[in-house]
Amino acid sequence: MRVLAIADVEERWLTAASARECLQGYDLIVSCGDLDARYLEHIVTMANVPLLYVWGNHDTAYRLHTPEGCRSIEGRIAEYRGVRFMGLGGSVRYNDRVFGFTERDMYWRMLRLSLAAKAQGGVDVLVTHTPPRGYGDLDDLPHQGFDAFNTCLEMLSPRYLLHGHIHPEYGRIARGCVHPADTEILNCCGYRELELSAPAAPRSTRRGYLGVDRI
Repeated sequence: MRVLAIADVEERWLTAASARECLQGYDLIVSCGDLDARYLEHIVTMANVPLLYVWGNHDTAYRLHTPEGCRSIEGRIAEYRGVRFMGLGGSVRYNDRVFGFTERDMYWRMLRLSLAAKAQGGVDVLVTHTPPRGYGDLDDLPHQGFDAFNTCLEMLSPRYLLHGHIHPEYGRIARGCVHPADTEILNCCGYRELELSAPAAPRSTRRGYLGVDRI
């Protein structure tokens, strides 16, 4: 399954007249946040495949206008073609105008969702807006990552963590690294491409409260 992951920066090639042709061959779009709802709507229309998204710290406008035709996985687990995604958006709360959380709040939010995921066979991809603390983040408060995500990776060991928030122009920042939990962490600011395949062993597909949404 060919996946296009996007975040933070609107790419010209995705808004050009040739966008429909350029998006052919992708099976899924994943947004890691801080992208205008209308940008996501344009992409999902041009690609004609599912688009999953989490909220970035600057996406409070989603409260008034959610991206139509797209699927929020904010605080949820979703499965597409056998691949499971878990979404935890937002940043460290550095003022009252952003979609943000304290470390403590994110920890309990993460734990609740991770326990549900673990009980149902785990997840393949963790989609966040910020990276884990110490793995591609910065030292200033607005751009610090969450240590709660390190705990999440230790609990679930997904194949990938996709995030945005840290722009390349902020300095010499690695676009990817591998966590000690064997999760590949990818900074998707702008866009990244990756290939995903379903695990060989079948897993639970229980629906309901904190269940798995099958797309």
